[in-house]
Amino acid sequence: MKRIEHLGIAVKNLEEAIPMYEALLNTTCYKREGVASEGVMTAFFQIGESKIELLEATNEASPIAKFLSKNGPGFHHVAFEVENIESEISRLQLAGFQLIHEVAKDGADNKRIAFLHPKSTASLLVEICQEKSA
Repeated sequence: MKRIEHLGIAVKNLEEAIPMYEALLNTTCYKREGVASEGVMTAFFQIGESKIELLEATNEASPIAKFLSKNGPGFHHVAFEVENIESEISRLQLAGFQLIHEVAKDGADNKRIAFLHPKSTASLLVEICQEKSA
């Protein structure tokens, strides 16, 4: 693991959340992006070397919609940047962690991603991510 890449925060409505986070963080949202495979619209804020990612569900079947109905808005996941996502997935599996994604997939902000199941990480949803090659 290289660093904390971002913290994911589930929100009900990006249009309402973005101005509040811009005021809170004293910076502007630099990117909005949909990830159809996850049923989510994202918004990103750069804070030093890390980021904040806001996540809004785009359909009722999305993981974010399920999270919001169970927990309400708030902290959703921590993402760690890795050098090689395939080798990191293998390392984590060998170490006994359960993965939601055993194969990396495309995510937001030009990343390849995989999530670990909270059952194997003391109830914390963990994402690993790697910048896509140009």
